[in-house]
Amino acid sequence: MLPTKRHFFSIPLLLTAYAALTLPLIAAPPNIVVIMADDLGYGDLSSYAARDLQSPHIDQLVERGLKFTEFYANCPVCSPTRASFISGRYPELVGVPGVIRTHPQNNWGELSRGIPTVGSQLQDAGYQTALVGKWHLGLSEPHWPNNRGFDFFHGWLGDMMDDYYAHRRHGINYMRRNTATIDPAGHATDLFTQWSCDYLRKHATDEDPFFLYLCFNAPHTPIQPPQFWLTKVQQRQPDVSVARAKLIALIEHMDDGIGKILKTLDETGLSDNTVIVFTSDNGGQINVGANNGPLRDGKQSMYEGGLKVPTCIVWPNVIAANTTTNRRALTMDLFPTLCEIAQTDIPDTVDGISLLPTLLGKEQITDDRDFFYHRREGGTRYEGLTTNAIRRGEWKLLRNSPFSPLELYNLKTDPLEQTDLAKKNPKQFRELSAALRVQIQRGGAIPWQPTLGKSK
Repeated sequence: MLPTKRHFFSIPLLLTAYAALTLPLIAAPPNIVVIMADDLGYGDLSSYAARDLQSPHIDQLVERGLKFTEFYANCPVCSPTRASFISGRYPELVGVPGVIRTHPQNNWGELSRGIPTVGSQLQDAGYQTALVGKWHLGLSEPHWPNNRGFDFFHGWLGDMMDDYYAHRRHGINYMRRNTATIDPAGHATDLFTQWSCDYLRKHATDEDPFFLYLCFNAPHTPIQPPQFWLTKVQQRQPDVSVARAKLIALIEHMDDGIGKILKTLDETGLSDNTVIVFTSDNGGQINVGANNGPLRDGKQSMYEGGLKVPTCIVWPNVIAANTTTNRRALTMDLFPTLCEIAQTDIPDTVDGISLLPTLLGKEQITDDRDFFYHRREGGTRYEGLTTNAIRRGEWKLLRNSPFSPLELYNLKTDPLEQTDLAKKNPKQFRELSAALRVQIQRGGAIPWQPTLGKSK
């Protein structure tokens, strides 16, 4: 692995020297586009073994770059994973242990103020930064994207939309262009696609590179595809259930939008100098028809189906096409990875690691660390308590309900998490549970609810 700031070397100088010896294109920082889907299941792309779904444009991305088979969201729900991408840290360590929502009594997070974000880091590196689509990391003005490292924001501040066409949540319009409230007409997926294409065309000839963070609401509930796409799926597959057909249509509609973005990159001459990351914020929601492959459970769950997500990274002429890695990684690893790609320092506070050696086809060990997962949530299912997990090597300890005991699995011999080994392996259980308690204590020191305490 390349030395980082922690080794008392200058990352930009090291990368420039390294690039001069190996990959000269690294010397000029590329444009960066990160596309994050919302609740896309591990098995809901044809490139990830879906048989009833067509996702040709995302599949094209997978074919053009590096496919991850062991990539994990930092949390099985939206806000915490997004906080980890934005900060490069475990979400509970930046004030977002759960979902940020409109009403204080149902809110479980506030993104810590004053922390470096991927946007601010890339701004410091000379990038123009933009966020299109779903933010979900703060509804009050201090937390708006324009105040958290993004020069330009065109999208949705809130969590889910109650309607993909009306763009409201609890009757509130959270759609913004920078700080101005807007009320556009159209399906949210089409709007976010168009706004992204507009941004790419506008900045195609700029001297400075850009970082575009595109967050679709799809395929989050409500499962509301345009009728054209639903009809298309049902005519092609008349035997599929209505629920599954609607979800497939919502995903294929999003895939079509991504195809338009890729076409815009081609037409503007940006494709050869743009890194593209595609990922999801958590696993698919099973009760609305999502497919997480053979994995156990889905969204909200600490089992693999809630955490493992489809992910690929494309970097023309740098990352070899049609390659696959089973190296384990987390959403928070994208922050330091993008910092190294942009040739800027990685903040000392970052918990993630840069995956650049893996992208370059070099040797890298990524699983010599504990992986923690943490979620605090309300309602009668959670009562404001937490669910947690720790992964150490092939062992995984988890509590999938705050009212259930810890469970222990060996994912090498039991990847589908069928056999709880907690009682048969007391030593492993004690070691992992002790490490998990320390991480819970770390998160407990961070304010996360602005109505009940002073915001950090």
